[in-house]
Amino acid sequence: MTPLRVALALLVVCAVAAWQVTVIPASMMQMTVGASLVPALVVGGLTVLALLYGWSAWRGQQVDESHAPEQSPLPGASTRTLSLLGGGLAFMVLVGPLGFIVPATLCGMGVARAFDAPLGLKSLVVCGGIASVFWGLFALVLGVGLGPGLPWLI
Repeated sequence: MTPLRVALALLVVCAVAAWQVTVIPASMMQMTVGASLVPALVVGGLTVLALLYGWSAWRGQQVDESHAPEQSPLPGASTRTLSLLGGGLAFMVLVGPLGFIVPATLCGMGVARAFDAPLGLKSLVVCGGIASVFWGLFALVLGVGLGPGLPWLI
């Protein structure tokens, strides 16, 4: 894929993300900072980066590897991909029955495994801590309806 096509694909993803930000429901609580502020800032930042990449690709400053000979993927690429996709799938399937924290922890462990982190107690504690902090920040502080952190918590 040429750099200009990559830039175009990135801009399409940014457009879809921007549309998704517009459909985030407003919080029932009157707040200065709404539920869509952080996603809008992230999408805005990524859009700026995609535009900068597209500008540099248009000026010929990005390497075009579309004509390079085929390279074999790194060893274990399929395992890393399956770990990443499996973590996301686990989150989507389990968030309803198990609340937010457990599926988000499993998703984080899948992402960590995709980046070659060993699965163990350390990954469990770190990913569980991150999931708990995010749930607390968004559900408790910002009032975003993420559901219960755990099925037995409100």
